[in-house]
Amino acid sequence: MPRSDPLPPALLAPRHWPTWLLLGLGWCLAQLPWPLQRRLGRGLGRLLYHLARRRRRVAHINLKLCFPGKDALERDLLLRRHFRSLGMGVVETAMSWWTPAHRLAHRYQLEGLEHLQAALARGRGVILLSAHFTTLEIGGRLLAQRAPFHVLYRSHKNPVFERVMRRARERHFERAIAREDMRGFLRSLKQNMPVWYAPDQDYGREKSVFAPFFGVPAATITATSRLAAASGAAVVPFFPERRADGRGYVLRLYPALEGFPGESPEADAARLNALIEEQVRARPEQYLWVHRRFKTRPEGAAGVY
Repeated sequence: MPRSDPLPPALLAPRHWPTWLLLGLGWCLAQLPWPLQRRLGRGLGRLLYHLARRRRRVAHINLKLCFPGKDALERDLLLRRHFRSLGMGVVETAMSWWTPAHRLAHRYQLEGLEHLQAALARGRGVILLSAHFTTLEIGGRLLAQRAPFHVLYRSHKNPVFERVMRRARERHFERAIAREDMRGFLRSLKQNMPVWYAPDQDYGREKSVFAPFFGVPAATITATSRLAAASGAAVVPFFPERRADGRGYVLRLYPALEGFPGESPEADAARLNALIEEQVRARPEQYLWVHRRFKTRPEGAAGVY
C-alpha cells in the first residue's frame, strides 16, 4: 500500500472512533520510557487475566493438555505469568509499530546472524521460521534493524486496524504479504529475500496434517514443506526471547534445517512442532497459549474447548 494513499473517508466514520482511540493510546505507549512500558505491560496483563475470561479458559485448557506433569497450582502460576507476558506483548506491538529505531537499538542482543547470511548465500531465499510467542512483533521489528526481510501476516477484519497495521509493517519490513498470497511469498523468495513465517496455528483440516505438539495431535499446516520444495529456500529458525532481568530481548537465529523438506509432510510437520516445542519449554510463559491450538481434532476425537 503506497504511503501516499489518502485515508478513505469511510474510515473516519463514528463507528471507527473507538479503534482510532485505541490506536492513539498505543502510539502514546510507544513513546513512554522503557521501565514504564514494562510496568504498564505487566499491569495490563493482570487486568486481562480477570477480564478476558474466554481466552483465560482456552489458555488454561492448553496448559493442562501440554503440561500434564504440573499440578493445578503450578499451572495456575504459569497461567498468570503468561497473561503478564501477554500484556507486555500488547505494549511491545505498539513499540514495534511506533517507537523510534534509536530507542530500540540498545534493547536487544542478536545471536546467529551468520546462519541467516550463510543461508542467503545459497541464493534461493530463506523461510525465516518463527512461532507465535508474545514477543513475535517486537522480535521482528528488532531483527529488521539488522537484516531486511519480508513478513507474512494475517489480514485484520477491522479496516482501520488493518490499514494501520499494514502500513506499520511495510515501514519496517519493506513488504507485508497477506497470508493467502502464496505467489507473493514465492516471488520474495525468488528475489533471495527472507520471509518471516510462523506456521504454528490451527488453520483447519483442509491443508493440514496431524502431528504431535506436546504429545497432543495438532492440525499442522504443510505449507512450510511445500514452499521450501517449490522454491529451494533454506528454512532458518528464528526465535526472540524477552529477558527475565528486564534488560530487553535476545534474538536467536539457528542453522538452516538440513534435509528439509523430508520424506513426507507428516514427518516435516512433526519435526517443526518438535522444534517449536523445544523453544516453548525454555520460556513457556511467553508462548501464545490463548490461541485454540487444538481446535481441529482427529476424526472421532472429542473437542477440547
